[in-house]
Parts: sequence; structure tokens; C-alpha cells
Amino acid sequence: MMDAARNSLGPGVREYEVALAVLNAGTRAAAGFLTGKGWEAFVSPVIHNLQIMQSGHDTAMVHRRASTRPLEHKDPVYFCFCNLLEFKHYRLGFDRMFFVGEVTDEARRVQQTAIDAQQAALSSIRAGIQATEVAEAANAVYRERGFEPGYRTGRSIGVAYLETPELKQGDETILESGMAFAVDGGVTVPKQAGGRIGDSIVVTRDGFEFLTDYPRQLAFV
Repeated sequence: MMDAARNSLGPGVREYEVALAVLNAGTRAAAGFLTGKGWEAFVSPVIHNLQIMQSGHDTAMVHRRASTRPLEHKDPVYFCFCNLLEFKHYRLGFDRMFFVGEVTDEARRVQQTAIDAQQAALSSIRAGIQATEVAEAANAVYRERGFEPGYRTGRSIGVAYLETPELKQGDETILESGMAFAVDGGVTVPKQAGGRIGDSIVVTRDGFEFLTDYPRQLAFV
């Protein structure tokens, strides 16, 4: 689905056309997992939820869906697949941002800060650490670059739309092996731009394992 998102971007392409490409790719992939036997004969592969998609200055917004807006050269385009699809009622988090053609210097700074903050948070994750310590690792990057820390750096993932514990200041939950989290990096410059990245991971004794393994760098189309 993320490959379909990236491959469908270009100047003049409307946001809803990209959304349709994403849903089509996801549906075809899901169909490939189903055998059509037993209970799976009653499972539909069709993915129909509205994914979060924002472009241009609207990347500074929160949770906007695909519109009829045509993409422009140098546009940042943000995708969030959180809660877009599920398997046996389990959900995950997965966010990426791409730039159409080029990136402005300010947008580059914003997005690179988000990437670096997520990397700092990920580097701190292991069994035995407090959730608030993971958030602080990311927040230190934001403050160093001159940005305000966000509400949280991540959240538990499972069968609910929002689960606890959360990776945020004040949450003293001790991380344990087997816990699953969405770990995000995010910067917002009001009415101007946003930088976003997010992955799902599973905590291990000495670190973590990725559930969403996709490049984590400035990405252009």
C-alpha cells in the first residue's frame, strides 16, 4: 500500500486518485492471503476505510482525509495508515511522507527533525525502560532543533483504536518484551508545514523488532 502511494504521486494528480490506488493495492494484497476455504470464505479482502492523507500546507493539520486537491511541485504528501486495515481485529501504525519533485529547505529541516526524533526514541527502546523515557529521547531532539515537543511519541497497538500505555511524558509504565507500539516522529509548524514518520514495533529484551520495515529517510518522487 505504501509503495502504491509513492508510485502514484506526481504534479497534477489529485489526492483522491492516490487514495484509490492505495486501497486497490491493499485489497489485491489482502486477497492474496485468503485461501477461500473454511471461515476465510466469508472474509472480504476489500479495504474501504478512509486513510489519512495530507499535502502541501495541509500537512500542518491533524487527520485530514484525501480531497480533490491536485498535487503540486515541491509538495510534501503525508500518509497515515493507522487503523486503515486490520487482521483478526489487530491494528498497527504506519506513517510516511514523500515530496513531489523537490523539497524546500524549511520542509527538509522539519521532516529531518521528525525522522531524527523517531530514531532517538527507537534507540532508547528495550525491556525495562519507562515509557516516559522513550518520549524524552524524542523530545530532546525537538528542543535541540527549536521545536516544541508533541503530545506523545507513540502509543500501544492492539485491538482498540487507542490503547495504553502511551509513550509520553509522565507515563511511568515499564516496557516489557512482547509489548507492541507505534513509535512516531512529528513536527508541526502551524499553517505552514508538518513532518511525520511512524512505525510499529515489538519490544524485545535488548531492543525491538520492526513490524513495518520501510525506508526511514527523506523520500522524493
